[in-house]
Amino acid sequence: MRTAPVGREQALEKAAVLVDALPWLRVFHGKIVVVKYGGNAMTSPELQRAFAEDIVFLRFAGLRPVVVHGGGPQITAQFAKQGLVSEFRGGLRVTTDEAMTVVRMVLTGQVNGDIVNLLNDHGPFAVGLSGEDGGLLTAEKRYATVDGASVDIGQVGDVVEVDPTVVDALLDAGKIPVIATVARGADQLFYNVNADTAAAAIAVGLGAEKLVMLTDVEGLYPDWPRSAQIVSQIDADELAALLPRLSSGMLPKMEACLRAVRGGVPRAHVLDGRVPHALLLEVFTSEGIGTMVLPSNKEER
Repeated sequence: MRTAPVGREQALEKAAVLVDALPWLRVFHGKIVVVKYGGNAMTSPELQRAFAEDIVFLRFAGLRPVVVHGGGPQITAQFAKQGLVSEFRGGLRVTTDEAMTVVRMVLTGQVNGDIVNLLNDHGPFAVGLSGEDGGLLTAEKRYATVDGASVDIGQVGDVVEVDPTVVDALLDAGKIPVIATVARGADQLFYNVNADTAAAAIAVGLGAEKLVMLTDVEGLYPDWPRSAQIVSQIDADELAALLPRLSSGMLPKMEACLRAVRGGVPRAHVLDGRVPHALLLEVFTSEGIGTMVLPSNKEER
């Protein structure tokens, strides 16, 4: 009896993986996938490399990835260097005019460039921009709620309009847009925008097929800390009913998913960014990982 060499067995296993991905390559070819990048995946060198490989793989596989990012830890670190106080009210960073200058510098000058360089290690695809560029994002002032009262927290905004012209042009040119979440308002002021909510608005504005939120947890825990069971799938109405019970850390991510699917995005996902290649596992396998949010009354994929 002859047995196949070990190398051949490994090659066959790899071939099987590629064949299993074929149905999803058909479904998602040419479709836009918006990925919100942050958390632990942004600070670990190993996870940075895996993230870059995943995004470039999507591009070579015929998908049209768009990366949206914040940079909370980097902003806090720069505040400390400059002797500025990081103050939060109602879960939002108080952003004075001086603080906004630091936010813009860190997000557009440091974090955005780092991500672009990370992706471009695999080819000249990534192009950095911010919500200010080409009128991509228009924001209006947002107030925090503290003890039931509305509180002015400075130049913090919510996205009220998305002009996809610049991003569409980059995608048509085969590029990977990398978007920092700062925006201008109709009042000509600059605003610091939460990256989760910005990613949802961008996904809706681009007509994306998917919104993927990379987080520091495995998915949605509906009864944390009493239960560590993750919800693998939930529809918009179920999620809306659950929102008041969620922790402050998970709330903006799940609100973003809800906003996306109610705005026309077919699927939104919360994935554990600490898992190498989590993005590929979600896009190209039937099982998927993390939590998937669907519009109400939509059948499972």
